[in-house]
Amino acid sequence: MKLIIKVLKTIFIAIFTWFIFHSVYIIYDGLSDKEAQADAAVILGNKVNKDGTLSERLEKRLETGVALYQNHRIKRIIVSGGLGKEGFYEGSKMKEYLIGKNIPDSVIIVDNKGDNTRLTVENTLKIQKKYHFKSFIVVSQYFHVTRTKKLFKDKEFENVNSVSPRYFEWRDFYSILREFPAYYTQ
Repeated sequence: MKLIIKVLKTIFIAIFTWFIFHSVYIIYDGLSDKEAQADAAVILGNKVNKDGTLSERLEKRLETGVALYQNHRIKRIIVSGGLGKEGFYEGSKMKEYLIGKNIPDSVIIVDNKGDNTRLTVENTLKIQKKYHFKSFIVVSQYFHVTRTKKLFKDKEFENVNSVSPRYFEWRDFYSILREFPAYYTQ
């Protein structure tokens, strides 16, 4: 019995240590901005409120995309999200916001079928082939971008950087916990 407890304790310590190193890495990676330029930003969707306004988290992602465009780091913006339970297509609401911030309609590409990160990556790669994009900057919360970039690389698209809004909330702790298994299972 002591041997089983010792083995279980060792396994727990190994997994916990792995989790800590993984979490530190995704936080560091997510908060790093290499100041890269790219053909397009891919802004991942998030909650649209019941009244049609954007969640603060989503608004901060879009503000980041606006800054990338205004600073001439990107030429196009892909907004990707699905149909939320609130009844709004995230991509369409994101486009409305960007147009309201003086981003030209011709710059914005909408993906309303990006119901999750994997689908956003797959749909973005279809768009990439149509427009011949050679590089992307992923825009999402800092804890989410490492997995998103990994999904692009898994599909053999390597030229992907990321930028995250400087927006933090209590639910980030849960999200960091969730990213650990999601990174290895998606």
